[in-house]
Amino acid sequence: MKRPPGLRGWIGCWLLALIGLASIGAGCGARPDVVVYCAQDQAYAEPIFAAFTAVTGIGVRAVFDSEAVKTVGLANRLLTEREHPAADVFWGNEEFQTRRLAALGVFRASNGWAGFGQRSRRLVVGKQRPELADIGLAGLTNAALRGRVSLAAPWFGSTATHMTALRAEWGETAWRAWCRALAANQVFLEEGNSHVVRRVARGEAWVGLTDSDDIISAQADGLPVLPGPVLWRLRNTVAILHGAPRASAAEQLFQYLQSAGVQEKLRTAGALEAPTEWAVEPRWDDMLRDFAAAGQELRGIFAP
Repeated sequence: MKRPPGLRGWIGCWLLALIGLASIGAGCGARPDVVVYCAQDQAYAEPIFAAFTAVTGIGVRAVFDSEAVKTVGLANRLLTEREHPAADVFWGNEEFQTRRLAALGVFRASNGWAGFGQRSRRLVVGKQRPELADIGLAGLTNAALRGRVSLAAPWFGSTATHMTALRAEWGETAWRAWCRALAANQVFLEEGNSHVVRRVARGEAWVGLTDSDDIISAQADGLPVLPGPVLWRLRNTVAILHGAPRASAAEQLFQYLQSAGVQEKLRTAGALEAPTEWAVEPRWDDMLRDFAAAGQELRGIFAP
């Protein structure tokens, strides 16, 4: 026959009961989470996620990417996980990679992704050389700018998208000739777009090819740089993965990121600009078809 537990035994049983109740509570009443693969800069995205959690009670677990492989690294990860997605939502910082993933069936079939807001590709110049802001892309190959042009590695991120767009617009022959002339002009190849702006600010490069948000951020830091005209438009995107494990929470974040309030916060922070329309619709199909070939050729030209 078992003896009744003593005081120590009763305390042990009581603690075990409390642990069991806590475990049940954690399983049934814990705050739900949504997992986001986020290409938007962490400094801009985290306040948005915090506001979303405050409104909905849904926690956000975000996976960010390095600047050097921004968007492309996350896109490749999503492709690897396509059959068994770990994430629920993808927040892209430029539209082309989202279109590429959509074409490969990564997102849900109906209403799988949406674009919102805008930033842009631009030239950036030092305040001491404002005349260079209007030289255009062709001018980057001028001999007078030899060793004075900076751009991010053109097979990653928004630079890769921009280069692929130029290939579709100009045709393969003209595009290849320009790329070779640009590489021959001894350009600085940077880790990311913010590095382009900072090299121009230091005066080591006179002109760079970068993104508008990096120029805005540098100006906010007091760096002596000026933007050139818009060369290419970059919409942010939000998408829900096919087979998202937390579909209900994903849908709420999907709608939230498209809201006018979120876009206004991102514009105020300098992550987005006021939206404008395309004068001519981009050649998306050509870009999707040629992206891999363009990337391989760019590596051969700029990093042989």
